[in-house]
Amino acid sequence: MPSNAQRRQAAKRKLERQLARRAERARKRRQRNIGLAALGVIVVVGAGVALWAVNRGDDEGATTAADGTEQTSEYAALPAGRAEPLPDSVNCAYPADGREPSRPVEPPRTEGILTTGEGNTDISVSVETTQGNIGLVLHNADSPCTVNNFLSLASQGYFDNTDCHRLTTSPSLQVLQCGDPTGTGSGGPGYQFANEFPTDQFAADDPASQEPMSYARGTVAMANAGPGTNGSQFFLVYGDSVLPPQYTVFGTIDETGLATLDKIAADGVAGGGADGAPALATKLTSVRMD
Repeated sequence: MPSNAQRRQAAKRKLERQLARRAERARKRRQRNIGLAALGVIVVVGAGVALWAVNRGDDEGATTAADGTEQTSEYAALPAGRAEPLPDSVNCAYPADGREPSRPVEPPRTEGILTTGEGNTDISVSVETTQGNIGLVLHNADSPCTVNNFLSLASQGYFDNTDCHRLTTSPSLQVLQCGDPTGTGSGGPGYQFANEFPTDQFAADDPASQEPMSYARGTVAMANAGPGTNGSQFFLVYGDSVLPPQYTVFGTIDETGLATLDKIAADGVAGGGADGAPALATKLTSVRMD
Protein backbone atom coordinates (compact mmCIF):
# COMPACT_ATOMS: atom_id res chain seq x y z
CA MET A 1 0.00 0.00 0.00
CA PRO A 2 1.48 3.42 -0.92
CA SER A 3 2.51 5.66 1.93
CA ASN A 4 1.10 9.15 2.53
CA ALA A 5 4.26 10.65 1.08
CA GLN A 6 3.93 8.52 -2.04
CA ARG A 7 0.27 9.54 -2.43
CA ARG A 8 1.22 13.20 -2.08
CA GLN A 9 3.91 12.81 -4.71
CA ALA A 10 1.48 11.06 -7.06
CA ALA A 11 -1.09 13.82 -6.56
CA LYS A 12 1.57 16.45 -7.20
CA ARG A 13 2.67 14.75 -10.43
CA LYS A 14 -0.97 14.53 -11.56
CA LEU A 15 -1.50 18.23 -10.87
CA GLU A 16 1.69 19.11 -12.73
CA ARG A 17 0.49 17.07 -15.75
CA GLN A 18 -2.88 18.82 -15.68
CA LEU A 19 -1.24 22.25 -15.51
CA ALA A 20 1.14 21.33 -18.32
CA ARG A 21 -1.77 20.13 -20.50
CA ARG A 22 -3.69 23.32 -19.75
CA ALA A 23 -0.70 25.49 -20.67
CA GLU A 24 -0.12 23.53 -23.88
CA ARG A 25 -3.79 23.91 -24.87
CA ALA A 26 -3.60 27.67 -24.23
CA ARG A 27 -0.45 27.88 -26.36
CA LYS A 28 -2.10 25.97 -29.22
CA ARG A 29 -5.22 28.14 -29.01
CA ARG A 30 -3.07 31.27 -29.33
CA GLN A 31 -1.18 29.83 -32.29
CA ARG A 32 -4.41 28.67 -33.94
CA ASN A 33 -6.11 32.03 -33.54
CA ILE A 34 -3.07 33.84 -34.97
CA GLY A 35 -2.99 31.45 -37.90
CA LEU A 36 -6.71 31.64 -38.55
CA ALA A 37 -6.67 35.42 -38.39
CA ALA A 38 -3.85 35.51 -40.93
CA LEU A 39 -5.80 33.23 -43.25
CA GLY A 40 -8.98 35.25 -42.93
CA VAL A 41 -10.87 32.32 -41.41
CA ILE A 42 -11.98 34.20 -38.31
CA VAL A 43 -12.77 37.46 -40.15
CA VAL A 44 -12.98 37.99 -43.88
CA VAL A 45 -11.33 41.37 -44.44
CA GLY A 46 -13.44 43.79 -46.47
CA ALA A 47 -16.86 42.50 -45.50
CA GLY A 48 -15.86 41.28 -42.07
CA VAL A 49 -18.18 38.27 -42.43
CA ALA A 50 -17.04 35.96 -39.66
CA LEU A 51 -17.20 32.26 -38.93
CA TRP A 52 -15.23 30.91 -35.99
CA ALA A 53 -13.57 27.52 -36.28
CA VAL A 54 -12.91 26.57 -32.67
CA ASN A 55 -11.68 23.47 -30.90
CA ARG A 56 -12.15 23.61 -27.16
CA GLY A 57 -10.07 21.61 -24.75
CA ASP A 58 -10.40 22.20 -21.02
CA ASP A 59 -10.74 20.21 -17.86
CA GLU A 60 -14.55 20.43 -17.65
CA GLY A 61 -16.20 17.35 -19.05
CA ALA A 62 -12.89 15.59 -19.64
CA THR A 63 -12.43 11.85 -19.12
CA THR A 64 -9.48 9.52 -19.39
CA ALA A 65 -9.39 6.72 -21.94
CA ALA A 66 -7.95 3.27 -21.27
CA ASP A 67 -4.65 4.30 -22.86
CA GLY A 68 -4.35 7.27 -20.51
CA THR A 69 -5.13 9.96 -23.10
CA GLU A 70 -7.56 12.69 -22.18
CA GLN A 71 -10.86 12.73 -24.08
CA THR A 72 -13.23 15.69 -24.22
CA SER A 73 -17.01 15.30 -24.05
CA GLU A 74 -19.41 16.53 -26.74
CA TYR A 75 -20.12 20.23 -27.02
CA ALA A 76 -23.43 21.43 -25.67
CA ALA A 77 -26.22 21.65 -28.21
CA LEU A 78 -27.91 24.93 -29.01
CA PRO A 79 -31.19 25.60 -27.18
CA ALA A 80 -34.02 23.64 -28.79
CA GLY A 81 -36.16 26.75 -29.02
CA ARG A 82 -37.04 29.99 -27.33
CA ALA A 83 -37.51 29.88 -23.56
CA GLU A 84 -40.48 32.24 -24.02
CA PRO A 85 -42.44 32.69 -27.27
CA LEU A 86 -42.36 36.01 -29.06
CA PRO A 87 -45.47 38.19 -29.40
CA ASP A 88 -47.79 37.44 -32.32
CA SER A 89 -46.05 40.21 -34.27
CA VAL A 90 -42.81 42.14 -33.93
CA ASN A 91 -41.14 45.18 -35.44
CA CYS A 92 -37.70 44.93 -37.02
CA ALA A 93 -34.95 47.42 -37.85
CA TYR A 94 -32.65 47.30 -40.89
CA PRO A 95 -30.40 50.39 -40.63
CA ALA A 96 -27.96 51.28 -43.41
CA ASP A 97 -24.45 49.96 -42.85
CA GLY A 98 -22.65 52.66 -44.82
CA ARG A 99 -21.75 50.42 -47.77
CA GLU A 100 -23.15 50.24 -51.27
CA PRO A 101 -25.44 47.25 -51.80
CA SER A 102 -23.95 44.53 -53.98
CA ARG A 103 -27.17 44.59 -56.00
CA PRO A 104 -29.97 47.15 -56.11
CA VAL A 105 -32.37 46.10 -53.37
CA GLU A 106 -34.95 47.63 -51.05
CA PRO A 107 -34.75 46.94 -47.30
CA PRO A 108 -37.50 44.69 -45.89
CA ARG A 109 -40.63 46.08 -44.29
CA THR A 110 -40.16 46.75 -40.60
CA GLU A 111 -43.56 46.73 -38.87
CA GLY A 112 -46.06 44.05 -37.95
CA ILE A 113 -43.94 41.01 -38.83
CA LEU A 114 -46.12 38.03 -37.88
CA THR A 115 -44.58 35.20 -35.85
CA THR A 116 -47.61 32.91 -35.45
CA GLY A 117 -50.63 31.76 -37.39
CA GLU A 118 -51.09 29.57 -40.44
CA GLY A 119 -48.24 30.01 -42.90
CA ASN A 120 -46.24 32.21 -40.52
CA THR A 121 -44.48 29.70 -38.28
CA ASP A 122 -42.57 27.36 -40.60
CA ILE A 123 -42.10 28.63 -44.15
CA SER A 124 -40.93 26.34 -46.97
CA VAL A 125 -38.39 27.72 -49.43
CA SER A 126 -36.88 26.08 -52.51
CA VAL A 127 -33.27 26.96 -53.26
CA GLU A 128 -32.36 25.88 -56.77
CA THR A 129 -28.65 25.47 -57.44
CA THR A 130 -26.49 24.25 -60.28
CA GLN A 131 -25.77 21.14 -58.19
CA GLY A 132 -29.36 20.31 -57.18
CA ASN A 133 -32.22 21.54 -55.08
CA ILE A 134 -31.84 22.57 -51.44
CA GLY A 135 -35.15 22.68 -49.60
CA LEU A 136 -35.35 24.88 -46.52
CA VAL A 137 -37.87 25.31 -43.73
CA LEU A 138 -37.54 28.77 -42.20
CA HIS A 139 -38.36 29.14 -38.49
CA ASN A 140 -40.25 32.40 -38.34
CA ALA A 141 -41.31 31.93 -34.71
CA ASP A 142 -37.66 31.90 -33.58
CA SER A 143 -36.03 34.51 -35.87
CA PRO A 144 -38.78 36.55 -37.58
CA CYS A 145 -36.64 39.55 -38.54
CA THR A 146 -34.07 37.26 -40.14
CA VAL A 147 -36.72 35.28 -42.03
CA ASN A 148 -38.39 38.52 -43.10
CA ASN A 149 -35.06 39.71 -44.50
CA PHE A 150 -34.32 36.43 -46.30
CA LEU A 151 -37.75 36.33 -47.95
CA SER A 152 -37.50 39.99 -48.94
CA LEU A 153 -34.15 39.44 -50.63
CA ALA A 154 -35.39 36.28 -52.33
CA SER A 155 -38.53 38.01 -53.66
CA GLN A 156 -36.36 40.73 -55.22
CA GLY A 157 -34.13 38.17 -56.97
CA TYR A 158 -31.13 39.23 -54.90
CA PHE A 159 -29.82 35.66 -54.58
CA ASP A 160 -30.46 34.64 -58.20
CA ASN A 161 -27.38 33.58 -60.18
CA THR A 162 -24.96 34.11 -57.30
CA ASP A 163 -22.05 31.86 -56.37
CA CYS A 164 -21.73 30.06 -53.05
CA HIS A 165 -18.26 31.40 -52.38
CA ARG A 166 -17.06 29.44 -49.38
CA LEU A 167 -16.86 25.79 -48.35
CA THR A 168 -15.27 24.67 -45.08
CA THR A 169 -14.39 21.04 -44.48
CA SER A 170 -12.55 21.01 -41.14
CA PRO A 171 -13.75 18.56 -38.46
CA SER A 172 -15.14 21.44 -36.37
CA LEU A 173 -16.70 23.54 -39.15
CA GLN A 174 -18.53 22.02 -42.11
CA VAL A 175 -20.58 24.63 -43.94
CA LEU A 176 -21.33 26.03 -47.37
CA GLN A 177 -21.63 29.84 -47.32
CA CYS A 178 -23.75 31.72 -49.87
CA GLY A 179 -25.69 34.96 -50.27
CA ASP A 180 -23.05 37.36 -51.59
CA PRO A 181 -23.73 38.54 -55.17
CA THR A 182 -20.06 39.51 -55.57
CA GLY A 183 -18.94 35.95 -54.81
CA THR A 184 -16.07 37.32 -52.74
CA GLY A 185 -17.40 37.25 -49.19
CA SER A 186 -17.35 41.05 -49.08
CA GLY A 187 -20.83 41.82 -50.40
CA GLY A 188 -24.09 42.68 -48.72
CA PRO A 189 -27.41 44.49 -49.16
CA GLY A 190 -26.28 47.85 -47.78
CA TYR A 191 -28.05 47.45 -44.45
CA GLN A 192 -27.66 45.31 -41.34
CA PHE A 193 -29.78 43.94 -38.51
CA ALA A 194 -29.57 42.42 -35.06
CA ASN A 195 -28.92 38.82 -34.07
CA GLU A 196 -31.92 36.74 -33.05
CA PHE A 197 -32.14 33.12 -31.85
CA PRO A 198 -30.07 31.71 -30.16
CA THR A 199 -28.00 34.83 -29.36
CA ASP A 200 -30.96 36.56 -27.72
CA GLN A 201 -31.41 33.64 -25.33
CA PHE A 202 -28.25 34.70 -23.47
CA ALA A 203 -27.61 37.83 -21.42
CA ALA A 204 -25.00 40.06 -23.03
CA ASP A 205 -22.56 39.44 -20.17
CA ASP A 206 -23.22 35.69 -19.92
CA PRO A 207 -19.93 33.84 -20.58
CA ALA A 208 -21.97 31.01 -22.15
CA SER A 209 -22.78 33.34 -25.05
CA GLN A 210 -19.15 33.05 -26.16
CA GLU A 211 -18.65 29.37 -25.42
CA PRO A 212 -18.53 26.99 -28.41
CA MET A 213 -21.68 24.97 -29.00
CA SER A 214 -22.84 22.47 -31.61
CA TYR A 215 -24.63 23.78 -34.68
CA ALA A 216 -26.17 20.54 -35.89
CA ARG A 217 -26.11 19.17 -39.43
CA GLY A 218 -29.09 20.60 -41.27
CA THR A 219 -28.96 24.07 -39.68
CA VAL A 220 -29.35 27.31 -41.66
CA ALA A 221 -27.73 30.34 -40.02
CA MET A 222 -26.55 33.87 -40.77
CA ALA A 223 -22.90 34.79 -41.25
CA ASN A 224 -21.85 38.05 -39.62
CA ALA A 225 -18.96 40.25 -38.54
CA GLY A 226 -20.12 40.54 -34.96
CA PRO A 227 -23.41 41.23 -33.18
CA GLY A 228 -25.85 43.30 -35.20
CA THR A 229 -24.04 43.00 -38.54
CA ASN A 230 -26.25 40.48 -40.34
CA GLY A 231 -26.92 41.20 -43.99
CA SER A 232 -27.44 38.69 -46.80
CA GLN A 233 -24.76 36.03 -46.32
CA PHE A 234 -25.86 32.76 -44.76
CA PHE A 235 -24.39 29.31 -44.25
CA LEU A 236 -25.74 25.79 -44.64
CA VAL A 237 -24.41 23.28 -42.12
CA TYR A 238 -23.81 19.86 -43.71
CA GLY A 239 -21.86 18.42 -40.75
CA ASP A 240 -22.09 19.17 -37.02
CA SER A 241 -20.09 22.35 -36.46
CA VAL A 242 -18.70 24.11 -33.40
CA LEU A 243 -19.41 27.83 -33.01
CA PRO A 244 -20.39 30.22 -30.22
CA PRO A 245 -24.14 30.98 -30.23
CA GLN A 246 -23.52 34.27 -32.03
CA TYR A 247 -24.89 33.21 -35.41
CA THR A 248 -28.65 33.52 -35.90
CA VAL A 249 -30.33 30.19 -36.66
CA PHE A 250 -33.35 30.70 -38.90
CA GLY A 251 -34.12 27.38 -40.52
CA THR A 252 -33.37 23.76 -41.33
CA ILE A 253 -32.38 21.88 -44.48
CA ASP A 254 -34.41 18.97 -45.86
CA GLU A 255 -32.96 15.57 -46.82
CA THR A 256 -32.76 16.43 -50.52
CA GLY A 257 -30.83 19.56 -49.64
CA LEU A 258 -28.43 17.66 -47.40
CA ALA A 259 -27.77 15.20 -50.23
CA THR A 260 -26.93 18.15 -52.50
CA LEU A 261 -24.61 19.61 -49.87
CA ASP A 262 -22.92 16.25 -49.32
CA LYS A 263 -22.19 16.06 -53.05
CA ILE A 264 -20.65 19.53 -53.03
CA ALA A 265 -18.62 18.80 -49.89
CA ALA A 266 -17.36 15.48 -51.26
CA ASP A 267 -15.34 17.31 -53.95
CA GLY A 268 -13.72 19.51 -51.32
CA VAL A 269 -12.22 22.97 -51.64
CA ALA A 270 -10.79 24.25 -54.91
CA GLY A 271 -7.03 23.91 -54.84
CA GLY A 272 -7.11 21.77 -51.72
CA GLY A 273 -7.16 22.91 -48.13
CA ALA A 274 -10.15 23.10 -45.81
CA ASP A 275 -11.52 26.60 -46.48
CA GLY A 276 -12.23 28.33 -49.77
CA ALA A 277 -14.34 28.21 -52.87
CA PRO A 278 -15.92 24.79 -53.43
CA ALA A 279 -14.17 22.69 -56.09
CA LEU A 280 -17.62 21.79 -57.42
CA ALA A 281 -18.68 25.31 -58.40
CA THR A 282 -22.14 26.01 -56.97
CA LYS A 283 -24.43 28.81 -58.05
CA LEU A 284 -27.83 29.71 -56.60
CA THR A 285 -30.11 29.99 -59.62
CA SER A 286 -33.29 30.92 -57.75
CA VAL A 287 -34.59 31.18 -54.19
CA ARG A 288 -38.38 31.16 -53.86
CA MET A 289 -41.11 30.35 -51.37
CA ASP A 290 -42.85 27.04 -52.15
